[in-house]
Amino acid sequence: MAAVLAVACWSYPAMARQVSGATDGLARLERGRFTVLYAATDARLAASLAESAVGTDTFPGLPRPQVRVQVWVAPDDAMFRRWAGDGAPEWGAAFAFPVERRIVLHGHRGSKGGDALAVLRHELAHLALHEALGDLPPRWFDEGYASYAAGEWGRDDILATNFALAIAFGRLPTLATLDSSFLGGTTGAQAAYALSFRAVAEMAALDGQRGLSLFFAYWRRDGSLEKAVRQAFGLTLGGFEQRWQDATRRRYGGLALVTDVSAGAILLGLMVGPLWLVRRQRNRRKLEAMRVADAAQAERERASALAALLGESGGGAED
Repeated sequence: MAAVLAVACWSYPAMARQVSGATDGLARLERGRFTVLYAATDARLAASLAESAVGTDTFPGLPRPQVRVQVWVAPDDAMFRRWAGDGAPEWGAAFAFPVERRIVLHGHRGSKGGDALAVLRHELAHLALHEALGDLPPRWFDEGYASYAAGEWGRDDILATNFALAIAFGRLPTLATLDSSFLGGTTGAQAAYALSFRAVAEMAALDGQRGLSLFFAYWRRDGSLEKAVRQAFGLTLGGFEQRWQDATRRRYGGLALVTDVSAGAILLGLMVGPLWLVRRQRNRRKLEAMRVADAAQAERERASALAALLGESGGGAED
């Protein structure tokens, strides 16, 4: 599936007051544990969302979710921004509010069924993870898991583009510093999503038979990410982090090298370019001066030759 920038994580306690009455006049569609609220113009999309949610209502490594969920399909940008609340990033495609068990997404923007279904799947994974583990997951895991559960392998394309720049101009972030990367602009957030997705995918691959299920069980029991990683995979969290960084470098290191060389060429060009332009302009001025001097010399020689010729002609007439 194509990668989507569906952001969302923590609930906003004040949102219930801000959006009270905001769904008045919207139609309701009930399917299983899902309620979809939508405008008449989004009826077909709402039906697709409901059927997809019911048909794919399991998530890797987690017990089947039980809580009821509302999906609010915004009929326009203004309503979407109102439902999303203050402080929501402009580039967010959808938002989940785990405490309220609510998802907000675009209607008219989500008319391409595949994109809308991927966005919904991403957000439902947030709610499923929160239902199972509460506030235990750090943000990098929360977002990485949602992308992994939604099958957003297109994140690799984003990572392939951004990783090389990260390596060329700095170092790979740690898992802890990934959290703050989500608070930057669009480019930084995209890279953070892609790296988080890669971390969760790498973790799930450590246990080819059980994936993340045993890891989640230990995490729920002990409440410690460090202990869960150690017990489920036989690694420290630091050891896993190193493994993830090494695997990411191997996967995208070639592109990073190309970009590093390109960046060096660009930097060299920026340093040498102005000097080359100055020298070129100086040479142009010299050539122009030489052309002017040559033209003046040619004119003097022509005048001298003409004067000599006229002088010889005058002398012959007097004889």
